[in-house]
Amino acid sequence: MTMRSSSETASLLDGLRAFIEPAHLRTDADSCLQYGRDWTRLYSPNPLAVALPGSIEQVQQLVIFANHHRLALVPSGGRTGLSGAAVACNGELVVSLERMNRILEFDPVDRSVTCQAGTITEALQNFARDQGLSYPVDFASRGSSQIGGNIATNAGGIKVVRYGLTRDWVTGLKVITGRGDRLDLNRGLIKNASGYDLRHLFVGSEGTLGIIVEATLQLTRPLREPSVMVLGVPNLSGIMAIYGLLRSKLDLSAFEFFSELALRHVLKKGPHRPFDSATPYYVLAEFENPGDIQTDEALELFEHCAEQGWLADGVISQSGNQAKELWRLREDISESIAEHQPYKNDIAVRISRVPALLEEIDGLLAREYPDFEVLWYGHIGDGNLHINILKPATMEPAIFAKKCGAVSPHLFAALQRHGGSISAEHGVGLTKKPYLHYTRDESEVNYLRAIKQAFDPNGIMNPGKLFD
Repeated sequence: MTMRSSSETASLLDGLRAFIEPAHLRTDADSCLQYGRDWTRLYSPNPLAVALPGSIEQVQQLVIFANHHRLALVPSGGRTGLSGAAVACNGELVVSLERMNRILEFDPVDRSVTCQAGTITEALQNFARDQGLSYPVDFASRGSSQIGGNIATNAGGIKVVRYGLTRDWVTGLKVITGRGDRLDLNRGLIKNASGYDLRHLFVGSEGTLGIIVEATLQLTRPLREPSVMVLGVPNLSGIMAIYGLLRSKLDLSAFEFFSELALRHVLKKGPHRPFDSATPYYVLAEFENPGDIQTDEALELFEHCAEQGWLADGVISQSGNQAKELWRLREDISESIAEHQPYKNDIAVRISRVPALLEEIDGLLAREYPDFEVLWYGHIGDGNLHINILKPATMEPAIFAKKCGAVSPHLFAALQRHGGSISAEHGVGLTKKPYLHYTRDESEVNYLRAIKQAFDPNGIMNPGKLFD
């Protein structure tokens, strides 16, 4: 939080080694680089060190120590975030929960599982599958994201249209607050009307109130033989018409969209074009289809949409493997464009207002970014759109970010007019902090500050994120 002399730094590290094993307190350059940043790549990491506690007790000792020495802490999960919330660039101590990665308890009656915060999302999904159940919150970073980070950012992903957000599956949390107190919140209860539910304050808190160390999560039955359709759509207005019709007739579990420009980057990496013709936009719809009982209905809907001019072509999966290949067209987008260091916006609006917002923003981006490649994709079935502006190879990252950032006020002003949010699922962190007022008014932000003060009076928990 302040500049330290070498002797002060050495004293802090010696104090930490009193309860964190030296092997789990890293100061080497590679570790500081790896653990000090997330996927944004917009900030230069500069942590004091990286601590990897192995127990709740060690996490609590860390927070108490940090309060005593006014040492800022940055909680770290899989660091797959895109808002800079897990970045340590001002001499903070990174607290990685990756060693705390065990699944602790499974209750088949409650259909619940308790796990440590460092549990990898995919590991939890696989565990649930082995029990004949499902943890349905899903996204492309499932193989590296961690449950604690998912909760701290209220992660959404590709199945929100059916299953909701991470918040909807959290029935209990153990946390160490910024004061160093250990709280056991809600204890896995489905019903609990005994006052304020502090659990929900930590969901989406981005590590600013404390450190999530353990979670109890609901499970559900798995999807029954899902089928996947990819449809080529000539214009944006047709997307929501298709969504309205499919949702009324099929048991949708996902409704995603992406642009032809986004698809081209994916096709360079291996998957095949879903059908011969190219269209400006595509939608991917997944629906339950046990025994192919909804296949005829889906084909009839396809025919109707084609007659209305809403779609130009399409394909429906004939097997589980083909469904997985079709999903790659959507899920591989982020990885396929990573080399272009995209400037990302993750916005949300009520579903009914998506067409009007899309039309306005599409025109804005075409005017403001005539020389940049702009890709659209997102979870359009829940009103969540991702805008990715790709950096030209010859442009310096700082200049590119400045040019993109200059348009953000216009983008967010449009979003504000449509009653939307500057961040749907990636959080605020550092990247969206200057624009929080487009979503939250001054009174709201003052309440957020008061909550922060109550849980973290010394301001040691992820300072500088969400708000200053």
